Amino acid sequence: MSTRTVLHEADIARALTRISHEILESNRGPDDLVLLGIPTRGVTLAQRIATLLAEISGQSVPVGGLDVTMYRDDLHRNPTRTPQPTQIPAGGIDGKTVVLVDDVLFSGRSIRAALDALNDIGRPAAVRLAILVDRGHRELPIRPDFVGKNLPSSRAERVNVRLAETDGVEEVTIAS
Repeated sequence: MSTRTVLHEADIARALTRISHEILESNRGPDDLVLLGIPTRGVTLAQRIATLLAEISGQSVPVGGLDVTMYRDDLHRNPTRTPQPTQIPAGGIDGKTVVLVDDVLFSGRSIRAALDALNDIGRPAAVRLAILVDRGHRELPIRPDFVGKNLPSSRAERVNVRLAETDGVEEVTIAS
């Protein structure tokens, strides 16, 4: 199995900075924004983006985590991890622009599950999607609004995102 690094620490930081600027531009500022990361690495990325948004705009943006484990339609095929608690910021999501944040977009099934989970929590004014790596191969009609890197890949390849907070190293690799 060969592995190559496609994003290093500086590349990830640059991508998140660009995504943060795009989110602010798209929303015309930080008002009524809520970031919800999809565990595990999506939560870490959402927290980083929230920090960047506060640095850029001078205003904090609420951030939380949205566990989608029990909303997935492929639980019977894929081994699952222990569900994490969903943490919605104090102001809730009703009437807000919710930006879902995840590390890799592949089939779109996690995002579909996230949309179902959101329906059980409240009614946002709009839902946007921020992804660090978009590798294609969609099975559902889901498209990200903010992308760190488009990474064309084959179905046989595996994209791995490693972040300092969860993995002790900062990189995105592709293994074939």
